[in-house]
Parts: sequence; structure tokens; C-alpha cells
Amino acid sequence: MIQFIRKTKKCNKVTTTLTLTWPQRTRSRQRVRLDNGEEAGLFLERGTILRGGDCLVSDADIVVKVLAAEETVSTVSCNDPLELARICYHLGNRHVALEIRDQQVRYPHDHVLDAMLESMGLTAVITQAPFEPETGAYSEGHVHSHG
Repeated sequence: MIQFIRKTKKCNKVTTTLTLTWPQRTRSRQRVRLDNGEEAGLFLERGTILRGGDCLVSDADIVVKVLAAEETVSTVSCNDPLELARICYHLGNRHVALEIRDQQVRYPHDHVLDAMLESMGLTAVITQAPFEPETGAYSEGHVHSHG
């Protein structure tokens, strides 16, 4: 079994791809099936978060490109920045993972949340799409120091 041990942004000599959902892209240790059908294992540094477009390198220097799988998501569009902030506040207050886009917010589909937003006069559109949510201020890639 191929063992992927590190993430890189340099995608030289990609062998195949690995399509994962958002929950799968937040797990650093797991068994996966590459898009070419081969079994592999992720043995990444704890806390590693994968994004669509990242590449993984195996202990044998095999490189695969990570793709964000399509998932069932709800998308709310809004032209008013204040209203968009209000939407994000109410969803974030429920600890929902959010992908904040230009004039849109996307979250894992949940009919209760859709109904809440509809009560605010908004429409949630349910689609299949890749999901790339914000990871938070203390997640990988953000610097935090107390000097």
C-alpha cells in the first residue's frame, strides 16, 4: 500500500488524483482509494488540512493531486454585505462550517438551517459542489504567538 507522508503545493510529476470530501480532507490518518483504484494510506502530520489542488508525496516520491469532491451543500446568495455578514453570524453561531464567497455563503446542507434562513427572507439553493470552508484563525497556516 502506498503511504503518503507529506503535503506540498509543488505538484510535479503527478501520478493520479485523490478525490476527498471535506470531512475526509480534515483527517490526517486514514485509508483511501486513489482515483485510479489503488489503495493508499494517509500518514500526514496531525492537524494537516487538505485543500483541492494540494499534492501529497509518498515515502517512495509518488505524487498525487487532491481534488475536492462534490458534496450536498446549501448556497445562499446576497448582494448586501451587511446581510451577508448577518447570515454568516447566524450560521457561525451554530458552529457550522462555512465557505464564504463573493456575495455567497455555502454550508453542508441542513434543512433546519435552510428553514432558519428562509425565515429571514433568504433562499438556500441545494446543489452538489466542492466544499472549501474557512478553517479558523487557529488552524494550520495561521501564525499565533504570545511572544
